[in-house]
Amino acid sequence: MSLTNRYDFVLLFDVKDGNPNGDPDAGNLPRVDPQSGHGLVTDVAVKRKVRNYVAIKYAADQEAQDGKGDLSAKRFEIYVREKAVLNRQHQRAYAAYDLAPEAKKLPKNEQHARSVTGWMCRNFYDIRTFGAVMSTNVNAGQVRGPVQITFARSIDPVFSSEHAITRMAVTNEVDLEKERTMGRKFTVPYGLYRAHGFISAHLAGQTGFEEDDLNLLWEALCRMFEHDHSANRCEMATRGLYVFKHESALGNAPAHTLFERLAAKRAPGVEVPRSFSDYVVTFDGEVIEVGTERKLGNGVTLYRRC
Repeated sequence: MSLTNRYDFVLLFDVKDGNPNGDPDAGNLPRVDPQSGHGLVTDVAVKRKVRNYVAIKYAADQEAQDGKGDLSAKRFEIYVREKAVLNRQHQRAYAAYDLAPEAKKLPKNEQHARSVTGWMCRNFYDIRTFGAVMSTNVNAGQVRGPVQITFARSIDPVFSSEHAITRMAVTNEVDLEKERTMGRKFTVPYGLYRAHGFISAHLAGQTGFEEDDLNLLWEALCRMFEHDHSANRCEMATRGLYVFKHESALGNAPAHTLFERLAAKRAPGVEVPRSFSDYVVTFDGEVIEVGTERKLGNGVTLYRRC
């Protein structure tokens, strides 16, 4: 069932003694706004975790691509995944319609071009959700996704800690006389991050993003960190997903006016936050519990998913 409502949402997640999103251009230091000191997590990092969750849930990896998975799993394949060869994925769309691709060009027949791009949207969850630029050597078109997510920014400035670590083993035989190998690890003692998201019913109709895709997105945003634990991200968790549902497809209120009414602030007396309990999250001064909804009187309903 296609979407008939616009949605906006606020995502809150935190990290404790970990690196939520290292910057490869800065020695993998946690990303930080150099002027304000607030921590940053890119939209790409958040979407990566959504993709990973969907891939795990539907086993939309090699099993589905080999034709051994069920039909529902095929609909939830992931386009941008580890070691994926994108041109091969595009070739599958051409093969589905017995078409031969021309280097870097879409089919001249407009219907054929729409068919190729449509096949990609129907089979890959992340394409019909986030969109994709598929105009490579085997050209499958370009899609603007209905779901857009901002960078996440920490509520308060964060402090990056640097730790010396050692490894008892060595890499090469010439280093056998060394007692250990030294290294560095960077963490944020604690940070609560906030990201904003937008879902367009108009663009959802173009990519085929439907209600079941939307529900899967909410599920993934709430549970994605449970399947993303690593040495640097052991304690990351979604702390709140606040969804604004508009009665109309075009929307009933500007997103920024809704976001401004949702406040995440340090609790009274807390100078150095070190846990989520050190913060208070309110909408118009009231706490919104998980699973509850509130009609805002302007054609918008707020509900908290997790």
